[in-house]
Amino acid sequence: MPIKIPNDLPAFQTLENENIFVIPDDRAAHQDIRALKIAIVNLMPDKIATETQLLRLLSNTPLHVDIDLIQMSSHMSKNTSLEHMLAFYKNFDEVSDNRYDGLIITGAPVEQMEYEDVDYWDELCRVFEWSKTNVFSTIHICWGAQAGLYYHYGVPKYPLKEKMFGNFKHHIDYPESIILKGFGDVFHCPHSRHTEVRRADIEKVDDLIVVAVSNEAGVHLVSDKTQRQFFLFGHWEYDRETLAKEYFRDKEKGLPIQIPYSYFPDDDPENKPIFNWSCSANLLYSNWLNYCIYQKTPYDLNELEPLGTAQ
Repeated sequence: MPIKIPNDLPAFQTLENENIFVIPDDRAAHQDIRALKIAIVNLMPDKIATETQLLRLLSNTPLHVDIDLIQMSSHMSKNTSLEHMLAFYKNFDEVSDNRYDGLIITGAPVEQMEYEDVDYWDELCRVFEWSKTNVFSTIHICWGAQAGLYYHYGVPKYPLKEKMFGNFKHHIDYPESIILKGFGDVFHCPHSRHTEVRRADIEKVDDLIVVAVSNEAGVHLVSDKTQRQFFLFGHWEYDRETLAKEYFRDKEKGLPIQIPYSYFPDDDPENKPIFNWSCSANLLYSNWLNYCIYQKTPYDLNELEPLGTAQ
């Protein structure tokens, strides 16, 4: 089944060119089916790149998925046109009465700031609180994951001596996790962050499970015990060139940046980057939609149980 997005969203043509089954609004309106309702709170500067990356992953299942793109009204995007935001994004207040099967909260390049100093922090806290009653399952990504752990559980973040930047190997610590169903012993995922959360702090919280870790990059995936909340510190949504673009951007700005770990063959930026996380990325989001949401979410979202009560 397809993913339903507006006909004129830039991602529509990109995904259609990749032979991904997308369906325009007008055709979807004639299909009598209970689609999964997924909201994406996009905090990344390049909205179009991030929305395309996430929609690519969400479209790779037999499930029909309806998407709402959400922005923070307390923050004006500087890297994406106002025309695009007005055409395709909703403010949180416009959807706060809605209920969703799934929610994705992306990362943001603000991890070196205190949470309370981020201009949209108060609004994001409203989203976190709302998600406990109006969303069945949530994936938090990178800074979004750090912020989610801080809001829900008081888990702090710590600055790193240098940016965690590259394509890292990981292993599973909690094989019972349904979101990693079908994963092998080892998998890869990119990281790009200046801060970290620490396992010792997470393990102090009875409701949290460390699901996957990296010897080099640290904690990678955390869930609550109901497996409805997921905190992902890497960027599985990144495509082949994303880390390269970040590297060359920072080099051009004269910022201190190392060559991404285990990314360019022979550590030579002239070589085509290694792209060995695509399969695991698609499997993770497929598992999330199928096992974590479709198999468990109520058919009538008005019957959605608050977080902590539904198993």
